[in-house]
Amino acid sequence: MNQDTDTVLDPIAAPGTAETAWQEWDGLRSLPALSLADIDSAVVLAAHPDDQVLGFGGGLALLAARGVRLRIVVATDGEASHPHSRTRTAARLAEVRRAEDASALAALGAAHAEVLRLGLPDSGLDDRGGLLAARVAEAVRGFELCVAPWSGDMHPDHESVGRAARRACAAGGLVLWQYPVWMWHWAAPADERVPWERAALLELPDWAWVRKQEAVACHRSQILPLGPAPEDAPILPAAELSHFRRRRELVLR
Repeated sequence: MNQDTDTVLDPIAAPGTAETAWQEWDGLRSLPALSLADIDSAVVLAAHPDDQVLGFGGGLALLAARGVRLRIVVATDGEASHPHSRTRTAARLAEVRRAEDASALAALGAAHAEVLRLGLPDSGLDDRGGLLAARVAEAVRGFELCVAPWSGDMHPDHESVGRAARRACAAGGLVLWQYPVWMWHWAAPADERVPWERAALLELPDWAWVRKQEAVACHRSQILPLGPAPEDAPILPAAELSHFRRRRELVLR
């Protein structure tokens, strides 16, 4: 879920929408329900090692419990989440984040899933668009469903993966669902920039919700400070994490 804070104009760097505002919006609760009942195989894409857990971790737990054929594709190792840290080098942070992600998948009950780590540059996917598109097209071949970051999420890496997924699914005839991550921060209820007419909600039973929370907690490098310096602050402080404590997950179809 790496944050791009190169400019103060970045909507991700600006103050975000409180979770209470989302909880009070009737429009969110009135969205149609999503079912996973007929899914036999799925590819779940992520730009960074925690994206799929935040946006679709409950869905992953449900699919894994049903024995669905699963492939997880992570475009980068998330090495640029703390670019100015003196506590972790980029190489060390990549190792940490890969290990955290493996632990998170195990917490979801998805340790058996095939995992492809593309190792592309974190915060540099726009510059690798052709290679990313080719790797995604190859990865989704032979699957029924592709779940990917939303191509309108306002994070360049998320959007790059979302666009690659859209092209690959159109060419291969796959069903595409896209999950938002940073949208919950920069958007507001009834925001016209969000295609709510395409949205649906996946209800999480208690056990799947618990697994998701355990999986989120595995990403310690993102939810806890790396050290006392400002540049080591968590990417996902409590206010951001609150968006992913819900009993429902949203996808755009």
